[in-house]
Formats: sequence, C-alpha cells, structure tokens
Amino acid sequence: MRHQIRIALVHGPLRAEEQLLLAEFDRRGIPCDRIYDRTARIELAGPPWPYDLVLGRSVSQQRALHIASVCAAWGIATINPPQVLDVCNDKLRTSAALAAAGVPQPRTVIAFSPEEAVAAMEELGYPVVLKPPLGSWGRLLARVNSRAAAEALLRHKLALGGFHHGTFYIQEHVEKPGRDIRAFVVGEETICAIYRTSEHWITNTARGGRASNCPVTPELAELCGRAARAVGGGVLAIDVFEHPERGLLVNEVNANMEFRNSIKPTGVDIPARIVDYALALARGGKRLAPSLPVAAP
Repeated sequence: MRHQIRIALVHGPLRAEEQLLLAEFDRRGIPCDRIYDRTARIELAGPPWPYDLVLGRSVSQQRALHIASVCAAWGIATINPPQVLDVCNDKLRTSAALAAAGVPQPRTVIAFSPEEAVAAMEELGYPVVLKPPLGSWGRLLARVNSRAAAEALLRHKLALGGFHHGTFYIQEHVEKPGRDIRAFVVGEETICAIYRTSEHWITNTARGGRASNCPVTPELAELCGRAARAVGGGVLAIDVFEHPERGLLVNEVNANMEFRNSIKPTGVDIPARIVDYALALARGGKRLAPSLPVAAP
C-alpha cells in the first residue's frame, strides 16, 4: 500500500508566495502542514518530524538554515538543503562558489580593513558597489562614486560594528541598460525569467522595480544551470547583469525567492513548478518512521 506523502511548509509571516504554495498543495489533495518558525520547538535528541519533505519559506535566514539543518540531520529532504542556504545566504561564499565553477560574474574584491577596502575601490575604479555579505532586498547597498564617499561610508560601517560590517565586499559597478534579469531555476531547469526595470540603479522589485517577461534563451538557461550547480541546486532565483562587453554575468543567487510579481508577466505557474519538484523529491527520499506531531499554530 502506497503511503500518503507528508509535507510541511515552515514559514514566518505568511506572504503571497506561501499562500500560493499552500493553495497548490491543496488543489492536488496533498496534505501540507504549516509550521510557524517562531513557535517551533525542536528537541534535537527527540523523535524526528514525520515528514517526507520540509519546504522552508522562513523570511529569517537564521531560522531557515537552522531548521533545515536539523531536518537534514534527521534524514528529511528539504527545499532548500542547508548547504545551499549556507552558501546563498552569504554573498562572499556565493561569489567564491561561482568563481570556483568558472561562472562569469562582476569583478569582486574582498577586504577586511578600511585602508585595504579603499585601495580595492581605487583599483577597481569608481563607481563601485559596496555590499554587506549578508542581507537581501537590496538593503545596505551603496554605490560609491569617490574616495571621499568611500572613506565616509567605511567610517559609518566601523561605527555600526557587527559581523556583517567587518568584511568589505566590493564589486565593480556594471552599467545596466536600465534593467537586470531575475531567472527562476527549479532543479537545474530555468523555468522563466523577468526583466526588472527601474530608473534607480537598484532594480529589485521590493524597491520598486517593474517586472516584464524575459525570454529564456539557450545562453541564459546554460548560465543559470551552471550557477545553480555551483551552489548546490534546488529552487533558486539567479540575478543576472547584461554587461555591454562581457555579456551575461551572474550577480547573486537567492535561495528563498519571492515570485508573486513574476507569475503574470512570464505566464509560468511558478508555485506549480515548485510543488512538482517538491513532490518528486519527497517521493524519492527516505521515509522515516512516524513520530510525535510537532507543535504548530
């Protein structure tokens, strides 16, 4: 007798993306338990959760990584796996993985003191982009246009302190044609992509960028497949720049993507494709013995 697949969706604030995923599971008659990350209690030496797959959708990178790590230790399949989250949550580690795989990306320099950071910026040539290694939604990014601006910004970072301000991640500024590309990868397949267009140099849709369909060319699909493999694969959003001379460059890889604004312009049912992948992974994973139910809202 074939057992009923059991899936849990771990979430923080319930966004449109999580609601769409839950609705898709419900449409297919697949039970999907909701686990609110802030109230989850996990006994590490206790019985494992009774799931074939845990789909992580926490806004908190810390909670997403730690819950996925425990599930993986129990032998439960996760989307995304903790090793993928660990790499993608850190821009430095992402860039290092891309470089090791030979994936083209903007020139990037890492420094650990203000003096070396300024020297790196001078070498790259202004303007440059200064990013925190940890973070999302285009927060705390700065385009640095001069040495004076660089010195002032670095002083502010030192005053703020904190782990994520101690490493200076400096990237060449790519002159974009008023847009960049966000491609959506499920497994290793680039299922769709959007242009994010904005008059501002930061084009994130969370910062007001407008989404329109971007054709998935063989070149784009091949590049995004290489980038996905470099970080470990899964369900990913890959941000790509169109360099005027060097062609397509991978800028960042997001392991907990938002997709609500990309369904209509692309015409692709993104939550359905994610659920397809989740079910295939759950059916192929190891089934653990039933255990006590987990506390959930």
